[in-house]
Amino acid sequence: MRLVGDLDTAEELAQDVFVSAIEKWRSEGVPDNPAAWLNTTAKFLAIDRLRRRDVQRGKYRLVAASEPETYEVSEDQTLADDLLGLIFMACHPILSPDARSALTLKLVCGLSTEDVARAFLTPVPTIAQRIVRAKKTLAAAKVRFELPDDRKPRTDAVREVIYLVFNEGYAATSGDRWIRGDLCAEALRLGRMLAALTPNDTETLGLLALIEIQASRLRARETPDGEPIMLDDQDRTRWDRLLIRRGLATLDRIEQLGGTTGPYALQAAIASCHARAARYEDTDWERMTALYDGLARISPSPVVELNRAVATARAFGPAAGLEVLEPLFALPSLAQYHLLNAVAGDLHCRHGDHATAREHFLTAAARTQNAADRSTMQRRASECAAGHS
Repeated sequence: MRLVGDLDTAEELAQDVFVSAIEKWRSEGVPDNPAAWLNTTAKFLAIDRLRRRDVQRGKYRLVAASEPETYEVSEDQTLADDLLGLIFMACHPILSPDARSALTLKLVCGLSTEDVARAFLTPVPTIAQRIVRAKKTLAAAKVRFELPDDRKPRTDAVREVIYLVFNEGYAATSGDRWIRGDLCAEALRLGRMLAALTPNDTETLGLLALIEIQASRLRARETPDGEPIMLDDQDRTRWDRLLIRRGLATLDRIEQLGGTTGPYALQAAIASCHARAARYEDTDWERMTALYDGLARISPSPVVELNRAVATARAFGPAAGLEVLEPLFALPSLAQYHLLNAVAGDLHCRHGDHATAREHFLTAAARTQNAADRSTMQRRASECAAGHS
């Protein structure tokens, strides 16, 4: 992107160099420094592309003049700054908030357009158009690839993107795997980079604490065969205590800075209710419900309401949870959201209405694009048919 100054061209070159790597490495073997090989080859491809574009001869001369013999790549702060610079560019204020997040998920994290659409609960064509328009807008405005000095206008969008990446890894919307550990690790890395860049930003710290505490459960969330394990059935001895300690320490830091009432800080506090409980039965559901009430006031969303319904049901019974849940079925944004039916199935099952619960679980199974999720929903439906809670 720095060399060619155009997102579409940069993406095409990246794809071309990966194709070249598949061909070359298959016959010649993987080089000692694969990243350096990819970058050097990409630069040669860029030079060739620009050479064939007469209108960009000036840019070609600029690239050729700086051509190195090799292109060293190391996992250092420069690379971290480059990655954050790419995210900050995609989150430029000239773009709408939705366009920023969609472009970053597609560009930086490699999610498919379909995955991005599911993350936003938005039709695929809408997301595709949003991404195309975002690229054209950045190109027309000649937005530079850099880590800007004034980061504040873009930081909210960057945080949102990092959390969307983590959520896609934590509970994948499609594919055969319920958990995508690579995306969780990438989100954790990006969160730590952003926190290092803005060490006193309490919402960034809240995001980091939230991701660390949530990520602590990854090893306990699925069976060796990849089947999901629900929170109440998880072996808590398998939770990563180091990540929990880091997350709780970050929460303490947020409290010292006086920033405990932001959306991410509140979500981290909610996650800490699970992290502090040695057993599922020890969870402070009433405190969690109060935290969700606060989150719903300052950052209302259908998904927050869905989670608030779950917490309310645990604290005050399934009937109370269903009161919070029922209005969500009228929202168009959740019309195809399988987790709404999954939660409804669970609450109706606990309330003793197994027939209604079964129908909700079957609907959830039909709507999910994730094979492991579908298997779990079908199993729950079968249990309801047998009259089990």
